[in-house]
Amino acid sequence: MIPVRFSQADHDRITAAVAAAERGTDGEIVTIVARRSDPYHDAGLHWAIGAVFLALSIIAAFPAHFRALCATLLQSWDHDLEDWKLLTLLLGLLILKFLVVRYALAWMPLRMALTPRATKTRRVHRRATTLFRAVAQGRTRGRTGVLIYLSLDEHRAEIIADAPINEKVTPDVWGDAMAALIEGVREGRAADGMIEAIKRVGAVLGQHFPHLDDNPNELPDRLIEL
Repeated sequence: MIPVRFSQADHDRITAAVAAAERGTDGEIVTIVARRSDPYHDAGLHWAIGAVFLALSIIAAFPAHFRALCATLLQSWDHDLEDWKLLTLLLGLLILKFLVVRYALAWMPLRMALTPRATKTRRVHRRATTLFRAVAQGRTRGRTGVLIYLSLDEHRAEIIADAPINEKVTPDVWGDAMAALIEGVREGRAADGMIEAIKRVGAVLGQHFPHLDDNPNELPDRLIEL
C-alpha cells in the first residue's frame, strides 16, 4: 500500500467537503485519521511466549538430542549431564528465545504483519468507538453525529453514528462510503477517498435528517489527525 500523507491542501479540501455535506442535513460529520489504533504490545508478548512453548515441546519430543546438544555446548565428555546443568541450559535457551522474538517484534511492521486480522479489526472498532464517545456522541442538539474513522496501519475504517441515526440507518447502508474510502487509500488517494465517503455519508444523512434553518454547526469540520 502506498504511504498515506495528508497535506494542508488535503485538510482544506476535506474541511470544505464536510461543510458542503452538512449544508443538506442536520447531521454532523467528524473525520479522524490515526496512524494506528493500538500499539499491539500484547501481540509481541504472545508470540514470544508461543516461541518458548514451541521450544519446550521440541525438547520434550527429542530429549536425547537436547542432552547431546548441551554436552556439546559444555564440551563435556560425559553425555549424562547433571540435572542442574541441563536445567540451567534449558532455562538460558528459553530466556534467549523469548528475548529474541520479543525484541524482533519491537519492529512495528513485523508486529503488525503477525497480529491476527480479527485482533486488528476489534482494536480499530474499539478505538473508533472510544473516539466517537469523546468527540461526537450526544454532542449535537438532535444527537445526529457521525464519525468517519480511518486507521492507516491496520488498513481499516469505521463509520459510527449516534443512536437516532442508527434507528433509521442500518450499518450496511454505510458500505458504499466505506468502500470509497478504502479504495481511495489503497490507490494512494486518501484525501479523495475521504471526500467521497463524506459525500455519501452526507447524502444518507440528508435523506433522514434534512437541514433545518435554525440548526447550528456544532462539531468541527476539520480533519483530525492523531
